Amino acid sequence: MFKTALRNVLAHKARLLMTVLAVMLGVAFVSGTLVFTDTLKSAFKNQSAKGYDNVAVAVSSYGSGDDKDDPGVSRQTVKKIEALDGVASVNGRVDGFAGVADKHGKLIGQGWANKGGNYSPGKDGKDPAYTFTKGSGPVQDGQIGLDKDTASKGGYQVGDRVRVATNGPVKTYTLSGVFTTEDGGVNAGGSLVLFDTKVAQQLYLKPGFFENVNISATPGADAQRILDEVLPLIPEHATARTGQALADQEANDIEEGLGALNNTLLAFAAIALFVGVFLISNTFTMLVAQRTKELALMRAVGASRSQVRRSVLTEALVVGVTASAIGFGLGIALAAGLRSAMSAFDMKVPGGSLIVSATPVIAALAVGVLVTLIAALLPAWRAAKIPPVAAMNSVHAVATTKSLVVRNTIGAIVTLLGAGVVLSGAAKGKDGKTMIAAGAFLALVGIIILIPLLSRPVIALVRPALAKVFGVSGKLASQNAVRNPRRTGATASALAIGLTLVTGLSVLGITLGKAIDKTTTDNIKADYMVQMASGGDLDKSVVPELRKAPGVRAVSPHQSSYLKLDGSHREVSGVTPGDVEQVLRVEAVSGSLATLGKGQIAVDDETAKKHGWKPGTTLPVEFNDDKKTTLTVGAVFKKQDFLSSVLAPTSLLDPHETRPLIRQVFVKMDGGATSAHEQALVNALGDNPAISFMDKKDIRDAFGGMINMLLNIMYGLLAMALIIAVLGVVNTLAMSVFERQQEIGMLRAIGLERGKVKRMIRLEAVVISLFGALIGVGLGTFLAWAIGQTIKGSIPAYALVIPWDRIGLFLVLAGLVGVLAALWPARSAARLNMLTAIKTE
Repeated sequence: MFKTALRNVLAHKARLLMTVLAVMLGVAFVSGTLVFTDTLKSAFKNQSAKGYDNVAVAVSSYGSGDDKDDPGVSRQTVKKIEALDGVASVNGRVDGFAGVADKHGKLIGQGWANKGGNYSPGKDGKDPAYTFTKGSGPVQDGQIGLDKDTASKGGYQVGDRVRVATNGPVKTYTLSGVFTTEDGGVNAGGSLVLFDTKVAQQLYLKPGFFENVNISATPGADAQRILDEVLPLIPEHATARTGQALADQEANDIEEGLGALNNTLLAFAAIALFVGVFLISNTFTMLVAQRTKELALMRAVGASRSQVRRSVLTEALVVGVTASAIGFGLGIALAAGLRSAMSAFDMKVPGGSLIVSATPVIAALAVGVLVTLIAALLPAWRAAKIPPVAAMNSVHAVATTKSLVVRNTIGAIVTLLGAGVVLSGAAKGKDGKTMIAAGAFLALVGIIILIPLLSRPVIALVRPALAKVFGVSGKLASQNAVRNPRRTGATASALAIGLTLVTGLSVLGITLGKAIDKTTTDNIKADYMVQMASGGDLDKSVVPELRKAPGVRAVSPHQSSYLKLDGSHREVSGVTPGDVEQVLRVEAVSGSLATLGKGQIAVDDETAKKHGWKPGTTLPVEFNDDKKTTLTVGAVFKKQDFLSSVLAPTSLLDPHETRPLIRQVFVKMDGGATSAHEQALVNALGDNPAISFMDKKDIRDAFGGMINMLLNIMYGLLAMALIIAVLGVVNTLAMSVFERQQEIGMLRAIGLERGKVKRMIRLEAVVISLFGALIGVGLGTFLAWAIGQTIKGSIPAYALVIPWDRIGLFLVLAGLVGVLAALWPARSAARLNMLTAIKTE
């Protein structure tokens, strides 16, 4: 039986090739994901360990910098640490944002990953954290060092003048040297600027103080002993740990961070394999049908049912092992490609070879073989169940009425149960996500079970149109599509799963995008939003400088602060009275917003209703500097998404703030947004590369761009499942052609042209593809609606949007998939020798 199984595998190469491809793609995704994440973990762990190679103990200060007397670790404390036995050197560090302009004035790097720090040479004149390949480290006020990649991107050489922006005004420095570094921010596509220590302290903290201190030990010194002696010397707001402990912690953080990526990629691999089950099952059903008489003869000469079953499963095992081996090799190539692709996003992966551990090898074989065997179980069971005499008298194993009734009953129950759970989850709102996930799985399984039953009435609806437009070819195609409902259902199921996910993601993504777009359109009246490219806070000098720009009508910051108001801590938005109404849509429900100019506050309607506040209400308040007073509510405004629940004039907040936290500044111009007006604002802030100026379109893109990017990534990941579904269509059509050889020969003999035979096969493929696509689109839209019910409470402008254009495109693509998938089967059908086909039993 084993020899027979091997012979059968080799005898149906073309059919099994598609099964191998399906398993191979799924296995490649699984093994590639595991190898890729293992490689990233190893690379970043090695980088992390290397960063702490010379660090015996590291001290970190969590002082906010607001404490003028003790904002960090003082120079005096550093000197005490240097005097300890076993300490070789001590390097103090300070850091913050620093953006480098290229020679065209544009920011180099990602913004959020652009950092500045201090050059801290030891007794040998070198800083162990940086290796200078050109020039030397900065040792004067007007000097800086740049990392190698940033210097290359900006086209800078040692001695060039470089414009650098921190949170204050832009300054020009002389490039003293270029260095290499293992800094994570640089590897993530950012930049690193090194200043002389005194300059960095002045920029980021306070002269004479450090945020972090790295301590290196003399050979043979015990790091734990040094740690014990350091702890009593450092301030209360500082912590100290050994370099090994920090390296281990960072390694764990890296592993945890990559875990989410790993799980996401594996989820899409599981989807691809799930879709592949239908293709594999169809393939073995086809092979069993082709060998019905052969199997019957084997039964007649003494083969038992278990031997027949084992024969089919042995074929599946051979296919699974072969596909897994090839898929694993492809997975390694995929992992290497993913690592290279990260450079397209300006992200560098530390050097190192691909890590191929036992886990991806075992997973590849286990997943590939297990999925193939599971998919082949039902065909094997059916092959063994057919009585020898009945099998020899029939080419096909026709499903019994009883089995169809049982299947349809189970499918209806599971579908209704799943739909009920989804609706219950939607009714629960934000707490119903788990129920919706469980209901979605049940509904999808139920639909898959029911698809053979659904195929007849749904396809019957298009039968008249096909017959009218395409004549005999169209009529035959519609009949053929429902000739074997189970096989048609399995093929349509593969497409339905893919389109369910694609449609659900599209509906949710478009809906969220429209909600965000509506939020920005409805709430922002300003022509420009000014903010730091790094996402940090703007300097308080920005607001008065923008007011001086020609054409400016109104300027208001969105300044974040916290107050203890009526006994409760609340976030407060600091705004400019009189201007805020011109740049943001703030509607007074009662009272007047003009009272902001009198030192009063405004609260939104939801907060006012909850606490019973109204214009004229006096509330006790405690500011950040612990000073207390009372404030009067001057107005109640309609809740606004861009502002906090409490508004206060900046003139009221600023005296109590060490450094105002200005997130954005909104600007209204005379005559609206123009290139001239934007340039005027840029000039007003000294052509600062670290500050972005966004018009309304830029604002919408910034808030909605992430959603579009995620959608595109999801589409790309789902493409593998759809490719497998296409292979399933090819298999179904090939099976259909095999079953109807005699019929096709008769049609050719009575005058049906080859072109019409091809058209019949193509139309059959289109009908099956569109049927699966319609099921997927319907289910995907339903699930997107349900998920939307759980998140709409947190998105005020949320309203379900059905992207009819994309859904139409999906259906067109499904039809195109059918046409492409039918090319080979249609050609095979048209080339059949009619006399040979007529003789086929």
